[in-house]
Amino acid sequence: MPDNHIWWSPPHHADRRPVLLARNRIQAALRAYLAGEDFVEVDPACLQISPGNETHLHAFGTQAIGNDGEARRMYLHTSPEFAMKKLLAAGETRIHAFAHVWRNRERGALHSPEFTMLEWYRVGQDYTSLMADCIGFLQRAAQVTGTSLLRFRNATCDPMAAPERLSVAEAMRRHAGVDLLSTLTAQGAADRDALARQAEGAGVRVAEGDTWSDVFSRLLAERVEPHLGHGRPTLLDRYPVVEAALARPCPDDPREAERFELYACGVELANGFGELTDPAEQRRRFQSEMEEKARLYGERYPLDEDFLSALAHMPEASGCAMGFDRLVMLATGVSRIDGVLWTPVA
Repeated sequence: MPDNHIWWSPPHHADRRPVLLARNRIQAALRAYLAGEDFVEVDPACLQISPGNETHLHAFGTQAIGNDGEARRMYLHTSPEFAMKKLLAAGETRIHAFAHVWRNRERGALHSPEFTMLEWYRVGQDYTSLMADCIGFLQRAAQVTGTSLLRFRNATCDPMAAPERLSVAEAMRRHAGVDLLSTLTAQGAADRDALARQAEGAGVRVAEGDTWSDVFSRLLAERVEPHLGHGRPTLLDRYPVVEAALARPCPDDPREAERFELYACGVELANGFGELTDPAEQRRRFQSEMEEKARLYGERYPLDEDFLSALAHMPEASGCAMGFDRLVMLATGVSRIDGVLWTPVA
């Protein structure tokens, strides 16, 4: 007899099928919304010279063998961002993609090594327009599945409720008693020891080798994120600029950046930016990220020089990436990401 816990066994597939069909309805509803907003759907190539240049993102590497038999190092992208921004430089103004992306070292209830990312860009519009898109996506997912509440484990969120919008600094004060901005200078320098003292006062463990970013990430994960998106969606806004490698600084405070994340039921669903378009500053940030990756993991990824060249021609824009599978999970009440994937990774 087949094992009912194998996803392709007929009994197990029969149990999963209603959720998978709901996934299709959600995707169709989001496509319809984006088409109504004059977005063009694009299909960015997954095989890239650089998979992305963020410290803690880990890629799947491979080789492309040319007609001459020579091997060239390539990667499956961790995001379609570089390719899509090149399309903005080429003249597109509103684009979106349901892109398969790959991230190594990530497996769990909310993580699959391969998953679907909905990424979209608006040229000439402030990043707050993306916040409105995000809330609209939550509402449409709930409507097509016939649910009044998004659910994850024991948490619920009303997608029709007015969202909470708060800065990262305010969230740190509220939930951890930490004065985050006091540990940052206007020039972007971060005082690791000052943040470490406050984190320890909040009961968060700090290791000797931890950087400012390590301490920040632990504070966020342990003291802030568990409180977000309960009862209503949360838009966590204005990340420290040192935690927003692809976002432009806020005009009123260079310590903060035009970056937000969307939370529902304590789950991070989307990550949006007012996009950085300065190639020299972007290069500096990428090099800094890769230095840190080399220090922590003993590896680094190449810079996409073609992307940096295109960035000089890219217009002012805002962009956002949403974990589409996670949205389906919350709209259907499924507790593990494998339950909403048509063919889960083995």
